[in-house]
Amino acid sequence: MSVETNEASEHKVVKTKSKLWNALSKIYIQVFIALILGVIVGFIFPAFGTTLQPLGDAFIALIKMIVGPIVFCVLVLGIASSGSVESVGRVGVKALIYFEILSVIALAIGTAFALLFNPGENMGIDPASLDTEAASQYTSSPIEGGVTGFFLNIIPANPIAALADGDILQILFFSLLFGIALLLLGRKYNPVVQGVQFLSEILFKIMGFIMRTAPIGVFGAMAFTIGAYGLGTLRQLGLLLIVFWSACIFFLIFVVGVVAALCKVNFFKLIRYFQEEILIVLGTESTEAVMPQCMKKLRDMGVSRRITSLTFPAGYSFNMDGATIYLAMGALFIAQATDTHLSWGQIAMILAVGFVTSHGSAGVAGAVFFILVATLDAVGTIPVAGVALLIGVDRIMNELRSVTNLIGNIVATIFIARWEKAIDYDVLETVLNRKAIKN
Repeated sequence: MSVETNEASEHKVVKTKSKLWNALSKIYIQVFIALILGVIVGFIFPAFGTTLQPLGDAFIALIKMIVGPIVFCVLVLGIASSGSVESVGRVGVKALIYFEILSVIALAIGTAFALLFNPGENMGIDPASLDTEAASQYTSSPIEGGVTGFFLNIIPANPIAALADGDILQILFFSLLFGIALLLLGRKYNPVVQGVQFLSEILFKIMGFIMRTAPIGVFGAMAFTIGAYGLGTLRQLGLLLIVFWSACIFFLIFVVGVVAALCKVNFFKLIRYFQEEILIVLGTESTEAVMPQCMKKLRDMGVSRRITSLTFPAGYSFNMDGATIYLAMGALFIAQATDTHLSWGQIAMILAVGFVTSHGSAGVAGAVFFILVATLDAVGTIPVAGVALLIGVDRIMNELRSVTNLIGNIVATIFIARWEKAIDYDVLETVLNRKAIKN
């Protein structure tokens, strides 16, 4: 009897170990553990945490190495399979309409939360006392020429260089021309399409290798963030962080979540399906880090290739919901902190200019701070030196800002697919329910 009991006990132990090993072998579990460890190391050993930045930088560099060629392949294949140039144009116009509407809503929510909770109120900061030297690095913006400069910058001087640099807008432009040319040339050039397909499969295989290093990258990036900008900064500007995160969460649940519901998609199941990508973005603050696998997952859940290949990459430049919320809230926070009183007309002017400058900076990596500087400088009402107040918490705010951008783009792609009737709901339900059961 005791022998049977011992055998049963050993079997339970083996089964438990097997379940634990299976759980730990999942990337999203590894990323979550790395995220927590990064916070602990950055908090307890801040000096050591700041030395781990190269781990995060190396992971981002690996992603940037591969993301340009993957976007090119995916977009060319999507256009080649679209059937007509009219279809490509129709999808592009619908996507831009959606992006503009959501950008306006994001601006409104950022403004409403800033005015309702007044995170900068009673700080009483004299603009003359601000560290203008710290803010000066953002006054020489790489965004030149405003909207006109933006349109000119879309055209790559060298498409190979654009692929090497990972300039998403320039890659989109060249891929669009390349794909349309293949579409118009017809079946004679099917071998070229097939070659791009083979290249795409190879690149995605490489991406799979790179993603195995994601926990290391997340650990290094998070340890650096907490070590360099840790909890002292959080105490000083805690209300701003709470209000900003609340605004982003509100936007995701009550705007993006409602859009998902209109598309007959369970928003929380969708979040669960993309949990690995969300955790990686939360840790690395880079949406580029998950672009290829998000596009693949969207196709796997029944979204047409022609929709995914155009809408999702375009959203990286035109659908920056988290950045838009930050822009509105950042401007009003500086006004409140420096006791700069604004009329409703001045607030409207700030938002209008911000809306334009954000589009003029599309595709410029890490440009949100420059957008804010350009907006304040153009309006002239709020002291530009006030951006120095945000430098310490910008990286921490960027975590949810990036996650908001990512989730917004995922739902945008699904919405356009539904609008175009290019989504297989049987596949979608099967994939989301299977993922829910597994987790």
